[in-house]
Amino acid sequence: MIPLSILDLAPVSAGSSVADSFAASKALAQHAEQLGYHRYWLAEHHNMPGIASAATSLLISHLAAATSRIRLGAGGIMLPNHSPLVIAEQFGTLATLYPNRIDLGLGRAPGSDQATARALRRHKVETEAQFPADIAELQQYFAAARPDQLVQAVPGQGLNVPLWILGSSLYGAQLAAQLGLPYAFASHFAPGMMQQAAELYRREFKPSAQLDKPYLMLALNVFAADTATEAKRLFSSLQQQFVNLTRGTPGLLPKPVDSMDTIWQPHEKAYVQTALACSVVGDAAAVQQGIKDFIAKHNPDELMLTSMMHDPQARQTSYRIAAELRAE
Repeated sequence: MIPLSILDLAPVSAGSSVADSFAASKALAQHAEQLGYHRYWLAEHHNMPGIASAATSLLISHLAAATSRIRLGAGGIMLPNHSPLVIAEQFGTLATLYPNRIDLGLGRAPGSDQATARALRRHKVETEAQFPADIAELQQYFAAARPDQLVQAVPGQGLNVPLWILGSSLYGAQLAAQLGLPYAFASHFAPGMMQQAAELYRREFKPSAQLDKPYLMLALNVFAADTATEAKRLFSSLQQQFVNLTRGTPGLLPKPVDSMDTIWQPHEKAYVQTALACSVVGDAAAVQQGIKDFIAKHNPDELMLTSMMHDPQARQTSYRIAAELRAE
């Protein structure tokens, strides 16, 4: 069985608070460690009321302090929002506090709207073309310091924090291949180019000091429950969230509903079903078979599961059901 991991967006559910979200993420990270999940990542988003992981490195530290073995990391840090030196210092601090447990996934999108991007980095708005140079600078800060190096990351220098490239297009796959870095594809919300990206990454991969052969992680939405009806109902929270995003009205993660037909328009339904095509929803048997089928079809080296559920306890149950695959 390949490693199973978790992507957590720290959802803020309707009727709850950011503090509730952090408590739920802490409980889930501890639960995931007990269940044998390999890594637990948090994603950077800004100006989104329903996602509480904006200060990603701080939340990673909070969860790492509450666990002892599971790897923690960013899936990912949106590098255009930040100075590479600041990120090196933040993740150098994490790697010093929690040795051999910290990952740093990097994305080239701002993870927000343009006004928010400007607010995050007021002196300039980075372009996506700067992304490879920022990665190279970040690698320099994590490598052993050179005698003539004027600026060092302290802490960070010499720690070789593992870097990942994140993406949902061919660009990220090609860059990860050229740099010899592991690649995580966002198939949980943008599956269109998944197969092409996977093939390109593996075909063009060049070994590096960090990695000698390609390592591909794919993401999959998983909504498991005691019954298929309940799982479908739980899935409706994520479906509603996507409808709200298309309407330009992001908000707290909605409560589940029995039917989406009174909520979405036909064109919205088509969009959401396409965006969330990489999802397995059902009872234990259906979800476990769905995960196995996805692995058999796409052959990832690791699978990252994500479950944007309104009820934190239902989310824990879903991950428990998925983890039972390892027992098989």
